[in-house]
Amino acid sequence: MSVRKLKPITPGQRFRVVNGFDAITTDKPEKSLLAPLKKSGGRNSQGKMTIRQKGGGHKRRYRVIDFKRDKQDVAAKVESIQYDPNRTAFIALLAYADGEKRYIIAPNGLQVGQEVSSGAAVAPEIGNALPLSEIPLGTIISGIELRPGQGAVMARSAGTFAQLMAKDGKFVTIKLPSGETRLVLADCLATIGAVSNSDHQLLVSGKAGRSRWLGRRPRTRPVAMNPVDHPMGGGEGRASGGHPRSRNGIPAKGFRTRSKTKSTNKYILERRKK
Repeated sequence: MSVRKLKPITPGQRFRVVNGFDAITTDKPEKSLLAPLKKSGGRNSQGKMTIRQKGGGHKRRYRVIDFKRDKQDVAAKVESIQYDPNRTAFIALLAYADGEKRYIIAPNGLQVGQEVSSGAAVAPEIGNALPLSEIPLGTIISGIELRPGQGAVMARSAGTFAQLMAKDGKFVTIKLPSGETRLVLADCLATIGAVSNSDHQLLVSGKAGRSRWLGRRPRTRPVAMNPVDHPMGGGEGRASGGHPRSRNGIPAKGFRTRSKTKSTNKYILERRKK
C-alpha cells in the first residue's frame, strides 16, 4: 500500500495526498450485495435538524458486509479486493464453494486467490475467523465480537488491530486499538490480521469541498459564537473561550463521560489512555 502526493497544478491539489489504491483489484461492486443507503441530512421524522454539520454528500450504495462470519467450515476463495465508500477499510469479495458470495472487511496482506474460512478447527492464518479460545497468544487480530454471535464490533476501521494477551477460563484478555485492556468471552469470533488500508491516516483532503462530498457541512468554532449560542462564546476581542466544553456544558478534552456504575466496567482491566 502506498500514497501519492499530487502536483500542485491547482490550489486544491497543492497539499493533497491520495491513496495509491495498489491493493484494489476491481472497481465494479457485486450487484447482489448492494443495498440502498438513505440519507437523513441530520433531520428527524419531523424534518427538524437534530444533528448539526451533516448534509449533502455524494450518493452511495451500501455494501452488505458479513460481520458474523457464521458460514463455518466452508472454504471461500478471495475473488477481489474492493473500495467501499462507506468505510475507511477495503473490503474483500469471497466466493464460497457452494456458490454463495459475501463481503468481509479485508485484512492487511489478503491476496486474490487465497482461501479463507471460519470455524473452531481452521488454522490461525490471515483472513480466517476463529473463536478467541482457539487463537494463539500474542496474535494480531481484528473484527472482534463483544458477544458470541453478535458480529464484529471492535477493531474494524482502516489499519486498526488488537492483540490477544492472555486466556483465563471462559474469558480472554485483549489489548484494543484505543489502548484499553479488557476481558472478552472466549467464544467470541475474531479475524486474524490487522485491517487493510493502514495508509488512510496519511491522506490529506486538500480542500474544503472534499469534506462536503463526504456529507460534512461547515462547523463554526465555539469561541466565534455569542454567549447565547455556546458556553465558550462571547468576550471582548479575541477571547480564548475559557475551559473547553460542549454546547450543553459537558467538559471536553480529557473529561471522562463513561458511567461509574456501568455494569460492564468490571470487564475493563485498564482504561484507554487520555
